[in-house]
Amino acid sequence: MEIYLDHAATTYTDKKVLKVMMPYFSETFGNASSLHGFGREAQKGVAKARSQVADAIGAKPAEIYFTSGGTESDNWAIKGAALLAGKGHIITTSVEHHAVLETCESLEKAGFEVTYLTVDKDGRVSPEAVRAALRSDTVLISVMTANNEVGTIMPIKQIGAVAKENGIPFHTDAVQAAGHIPLDVNDMNVDLLSISAHKFYGPKGVGALYIRTGTKIEKFMHGGAQEREQRAGTLDTPGIVGLGAAIELAVQDMDKEYEREAKLAKRLSEGLLELPKVFLNGHKTDRLPGNVNISFEGIEAEALMLHLDLEGISVSTGSACSSGSTNPSYVLRKMGLTNEQARAAVRFTIGRRNTASQIDEVIEKTKDIVVRLRSISPLFADKGER
Repeated sequence: MEIYLDHAATTYTDKKVLKVMMPYFSETFGNASSLHGFGREAQKGVAKARSQVADAIGAKPAEIYFTSGGTESDNWAIKGAALLAGKGHIITTSVEHHAVLETCESLEKAGFEVTYLTVDKDGRVSPEAVRAALRSDTVLISVMTANNEVGTIMPIKQIGAVAKENGIPFHTDAVQAAGHIPLDVNDMNVDLLSISAHKFYGPKGVGALYIRTGTKIEKFMHGGAQEREQRAGTLDTPGIVGLGAAIELAVQDMDKEYEREAKLAKRLSEGLLELPKVFLNGHKTDRLPGNVNISFEGIEAEALMLHLDLEGISVSTGSACSSGSTNPSYVLRKMGLTNEQARAAVRFTIGRRNTASQIDEVIEKTKDIVVRLRSISPLFADKGER
């Protein structure tokens, strides 16, 4: 039996979502920007999806703009705010997704100054650190809602309050959080929020950016007048319809699925922590329900991942965007782990189809593989331990 435990990288498209999408490929295929009947029918699907996304995060439909995914949404939010300001200072954290970090690095080359705040051993940044980093020329604060590697949830509401008090636009990358934990843009005090459909059982290649009414940012895509002249390009109507359906389903089932995934994650972590010299990375309680990131001292995570793959179990050693990199996770290093500890970290992320029996199988096979790898590893001093 194949067991997939890499849902933080991507999820499958739910059959209910796919069913809703299908007519927009071949029947209701009009360009949603066209004024004729075919276009109007397509636009109805887009409008419904806009409302579905808005309802899911406590926003207004007019504040939702569709994009190609989380990376574009992050780029648009950050570059859009920066370009509007022309110059100035940006605050973010050292553990953001590459879509945020590399965008900020590109702005540094353009003359902006960026403060990359440090995090504690659990991967969290404090609101006080954000406040202390403020400058008179700060033009944007960007802090992720939940970390993609270790699942730690940031104190977004409190950080947003700091931004609001000082009149600074606040962006959050909610790609990992949307559809998995409750989000309310007003309670969170955010002005810009990024999501991506394929993280909550929607299609790949489509996402959205929430822009609070009154928050001004520059256009990111130029061309046509789509998305109220803010984001050019023919709308991916089937994808947008799928995004809307997926987030509506995710919110409807959120409480039940959160509890189920949290129980499975507890079962998995407790089972694996029975091994010696093994520890959980990330905040113990304020974390995404299905995320279990564990370091197995004395082994290389890639070796464990490959052995699990041979057993039909799919896991990861970190962000899918870093696949192929031989460097230890920058997130774990910023949390204070040594290179060896970071290289020994494996991320298990649980999803809708995972069962308790699957988790038990993963525990058993992981334990066996770790013991075998340690027995031949020069990195593990206590070879006699079992």
